Amino acid sequence: MPRFRIHDVNTIERSPTSPSSLRSKLSEMIMSSVNARAKVELINPETGEYRIVLHGTLDKEDTKFDEL
Repeated sequence: MPRFRIHDVNTIERSPTSPSSLRSKLSEMIMSSVNARAKVELINPETGEYRIVLHGTLDKEDTKFDEL
């Protein structure tokens, strides 16, 4: 799997994006992390809208932080 780079954060926030593209980037970010967790902040059963917050720490050895 490709390694997530710090400059890839911008690609996650681009809108609109396809669900498969977003899934791929988020998977790369999670797999490149030394720890990760998720919290469901909102779920609306009437509209299907949801909000999930990810929190983690990227592995510094695999991620170049100076590429910002």
